[in-house]
Amino acid sequence: MNTIIHKAATRGHASHGWLNSYHTFSFANYHNPKRMNFGALRVLNDDQVIAGKGFGTHPHSNMEIISIPLEGDLEHKDSMGNIAVIKKGDLQILSAGIGITHSEYNKNQNKEVRFLQIWIFPKERNIAPRYDQVSLKDYTIENELYQVVSPNKEDQGAWINQDAWFYLGDFNKEKSINYQIQKEGNGVYIFVLEGTIEIGSNKLEKRDGIGIWDTNTFHIKASHATNILLMEVPMSI
Repeated sequence: MNTIIHKAATRGHASHGWLNSYHTFSFANYHNPKRMNFGALRVLNDDQVIAGKGFGTHPHSNMEIISIPLEGDLEHKDSMGNIAVIKKGDLQILSAGIGITHSEYNKNQNKEVRFLQIWIFPKERNIAPRYDQVSLKDYTIENELYQVVSPNKEDQGAWINQDAWFYLGDFNKEKSINYQIQKEGNGVYIFVLEGTIEIGSNKLEKRDGIGIWDTNTFHIKASHATNILLMEVPMSI
């Protein structure tokens, strides 16, 4: 089993007044040739948007863009005609395909929005753009990983144009699980949202990340009450 650890304090950081963003991988003005991606996982941004501000209309193509709100809610508009609000407990996928434009705004005047912005390289390029949004509240299972993204349209969660699986997990102190890789050749990137986990001799705390590959299974232990995001992605792109 191979691993790579990205401690929270080593992430890139950008403060634009209205936006405070931490970048696990190279993004915008943060460029680190050693941290360009983890397999098909290209971007993992931890974003905070102040009240009444947001991202103006901008383009994307050939990228799977996942947004997961952690606090507050965010209004989405795109060139496909979708207008939606995502909030904590929701997950959104924008499959940009041949090209779309969209905007994301915090329309609240008295509270910030915190959300994860994740980009995954697609399996198929130049497909028709697609929007998907799901509520996660019915999927939540305490002390287990619950699936929120899958390459299979009939599965639980949102569908993604890639051989990737995403899980969230809320664990009590001292709880532990084994994770089994879904597809040979895939790796796993785990991002700690809250708490502390142990994987082998590696200890990870809030906003730390760990990439794991060249293994079929591994063990996760929660040292404290913990919330994690686990992303299984192809290592070859």
